[in-house]
Amino acid sequence: MPSAGVRVTQLTQVFERDRPPVLDRIDLDVGPGEFVCLLGASGCGKSTLLSLIAGLDAPTSGSIEVTVGAPALMFQEPALLPWLTAAGNVELALRARGVGRRERRAEAARLLTLVNLAGQDHKRVHELSGGMRQRVALARALAQDSRLLLMDEPFAALDAITRDALHEELTRLWSEQGLSIIFVTHNVREAVRLGQRVVLMSSRPGRIVREWRLELSQPRAIESPGVSALATEITHHLRAEISRYGR
Repeated sequence: MPSAGVRVTQLTQVFERDRPPVLDRIDLDVGPGEFVCLLGASGCGKSTLLSLIAGLDAPTSGSIEVTVGAPALMFQEPALLPWLTAAGNVELALRARGVGRRERRAEAARLLTLVNLAGQDHKRVHELSGGMRQRVALARALAQDSRLLLMDEPFAALDAITRDALHEELTRLWSEQGLSIIFVTHNVREAVRLGQRVVLMSSRPGRIVREWRLELSQPRAIESPGVSALATEITHHLRAEISRYGR
């Protein structure tokens, strides 16, 4: 059996008795260094699956094995502490790892430079744009020194231009750092722009119904013909799943 950074086996999650499961017998392997996008309609269980992989909840049945260390999480809201500077927010994660004060300062500056925020370490949250706040949140996630990054619609609230720039940054960091990434989105073009593999989930209960392995080289432009063509195909299947549930 090939190695996996994350192995999910027959995972089922039930929140209410006498109601359909939120997730039903999910099988999913994510290899070390692989970028996988989870795609599906709102309410299909994407975020629930991510929370279970993160260890924030226990599954009703099935198993989750993570072999690349404790995951780092990044959410749609950056959840920065407003009374701290950009560097101070990143240093929180370093402090939790037991990194000394002097080393924390240098490492926070390095990570902010890595996400193209060099020279912005002294700014407080209210002085940062939405895109800059998400860069700080990304730097904070990287500060956890995890090989697995779990991302729950982190760019959904951003404008198209800012989102495109952060797509480029994330692709670069994934390539340079060798991270395993599981990225939740309901945006088909975003999934095709970023992922090596796109996994489509059905709704109520959430099951994996189809996946695509992308042969398109990185970096990709969201408006490129290859991305557009595959996004159109995947959208057709997504609409079919939404229609099936709607009936």
